[in-house]
Amino acid sequence: MSFEEKKTEVRLVFLGAAAVGKTALIQRFLKDTFEPKHRRTVEELHRKEYEVGGVKVVINIMDTSGSYSFPAMRKLSIQNSDAFALVYAVDDPESLEAVKSLREEILEIKEDKFTPIVVIGNKIDRCNERQVSSEDVLSTVELDWNHSFLESSAKDNINVLEAFRELLQQANLPSRLSPAFCRRRETFPKEVNKRPPMNKTNSCLIS
Repeated sequence: MSFEEKKTEVRLVFLGAAAVGKTALIQRFLKDTFEPKHRRTVEELHRKEYEVGGVKVVINIMDTSGSYSFPAMRKLSIQNSDAFALVYAVDDPESLEAVKSLREEILEIKEDKFTPIVVIGNKIDRCNERQVSSEDVLSTVELDWNHSFLESSAKDNINVLEAFRELLQQANLPSRLSPAFCRRRETFPKEVNKRPPMNKTNSCLIS
C-alpha cells in the first residue's frame, strides 16, 4: 500500500488548568469559531480527517476537564494518547504550574521521557494582562524538557494550526513519512535557532 492510500489514526489529548482555552483552541481548529464565554468541560472526544503530505490522517482530539476532579479519566486519556498539548494562559502563572505537574504525570504514566509533548501558552491577545514571560518558558520547555513550545490565541486565531501541525508531526508523522522531521527531532534542542518560527507571536511586545 502506498503512502497516498494509507490512512493513519492519531490521538491527541489537551490538558491544562480550567479556563486556559483548551476547548477554544480545539474549536478554532475544528470549526474556525471562537466562543468567548467559558464552558466547563468534563471530557469530550472530537474526530477530524486531516491531510498531511497526501496522507489522510484521522485525528482524535480529547478535550479534558481542567478541574482535576476526574483522575481516573485523565489517566486513561494519557495512557491511550499519542501526543499531548499542555495548555496554560499567559495571564495566569498558576496555570503554568499546572502544566509542570501534568507533564510529570504524563511521563510517569507513559514511562517514556521522549513522549511527544507540545506546551502552548494561550491568550496572547491579552497583552496587557500577561504575567508569564515567553522567554522563560521557552528556555524551560525546549532546553530543559526537550519539548516544543509556542504561544497562541484562540480568539485571534494565532498559531492554532501550527500547534496542531506540531502535535501531528510529533505523534507519528516524522518517523513514518518524513526523514527530515526525524533529523530535526534527533538534533533538537541543539539547533533551536533552526526551529520553525512558531514563537514569533503576533502579540504585543512586552517590555
